[in-house]
Amino acid sequence: MYLKQYKVNKFYKNISGPPGVPLLGNALDFKSKTKGLLSIFLKYTSGYGGLVKVQIGPFRKLLLISDYKFLEFVLSSTKVINKSQSYKTMLPWLGTGLLTSEGVKWKKHRRIITPTFHFKILEQFTNSFDTAGDIMIEKLTQQLGNQSVDIYPIVTLCALDIICETAMGTTINAQSNTESEYVKSVKEMGRIIMERTFTPHKSNEFSFRFTKDYQRQKKALNVLHQYTNNVINKRREELLKEFSSKRNDNSADIGIKKKMAFLDLLLQATVDDRPLTNDEIREEVDTFMFEGHDTTASGISFALYSLANNPQAQQKVYEEQVSIFGEEKNPVVTYTNLQEMKYLELAIKEALRLYPSVPFYARETNQEVEYNGIKIPKGVNLTIFAYGIHRDPKYFPDPDKFDPDRFESIDGRLPYAYIPF
Repeated sequence: MYLKQYKVNKFYKNISGPPGVPLLGNALDFKSKTKGLLSIFLKYTSGYGGLVKVQIGPFRKLLLISDYKFLEFVLSSTKVINKSQSYKTMLPWLGTGLLTSEGVKWKKHRRIITPTFHFKILEQFTNSFDTAGDIMIEKLTQQLGNQSVDIYPIVTLCALDIICETAMGTTINAQSNTESEYVKSVKEMGRIIMERTFTPHKSNEFSFRFTKDYQRQKKALNVLHQYTNNVINKRREELLKEFSSKRNDNSADIGIKKKMAFLDLLLQATVDDRPLTNDEIREEVDTFMFEGHDTTASGISFALYSLANNPQAQQKVYEEQVSIFGEEKNPVVTYTNLQEMKYLELAIKEALRLYPSVPFYARETNQEVEYNGIKIPKGVNLTIFAYGIHRDPKYFPDPDKFDPDRFESIDGRLPYAYIPF
């Protein structure tokens, strides 16, 4: 253990980075009330290049990466696939679902889950997306006349409604019932996970137990896990009854003639010739909820923000909608309609470039690897800064400009220069 840490510390000595204070390193930078996390990271990469050493507390260092060649090496490597230690803050809620698992379990569960994102399955929920979107529009309409409005909370509730129905086949009416214990617990866990990531004493499992957030986490987890477990048990019973009533029919038809939520597919899946356990299903459903609602809400919010700040692009989006639906004010949107929204797709891609839903994520070397003559020891945190490379003028000229047309052609674009999630 000591030898491993010695090698890691020796490696970091050769990497430049912002000066810190004893023990805390750069942790105080992240307590700033005026600067956001991404602007701090961007300042680091602007000042110290594509590979930056960042220290958070006495024991935690990370290598902030926005250098394309190094980033390509990390993302294409079969030796740098371990999740970083920061993912441990998600384990109490998500367990070892697809986001946090590694190795054999990750490969097996990914094989099960990937087919659930087939467009034929997603197409079944177009009406659900449409209904939730109509409610969100009503909420936004109520804000007309205000000088400004924070749309993120409104969009988040819409995303929760959609994700809950597609993930679990249930409705929580988050947009109508903002005081729902489940909704409040989702928000609380999201806040705690982010807080723990950049607060030294909270990222440590032992010292975290003595904080108020630990008790808040226990309360939120009780609500979240109980809700998911209840939905799983109820749906399992329903599927068994459905199977029993149709045992004389073709069993392959079960669940196919109706909308199949993510949960339904997991309940009917097998791994190693056995059905998934309730805990395994809960981990994947909770992971879907966590990843899905937050990234979706972020992507939609910044797309709306970008269009609002760029009236010409917004007008082109509007004209495209009129060309598809005519002047009808509340049309029923179909999957075919979505395929026709070419310019809207360009605008969303550009918004995700400027404001990626996952602006950074981390890997950890699980063995010593070598890059360009540099030996990187086991246990180094490699934090991929997507937000930084998306704003690098080498890959995106005039990077701060919102320009959807830049995505009309991808000829010549390097594959790892655009990694929004």
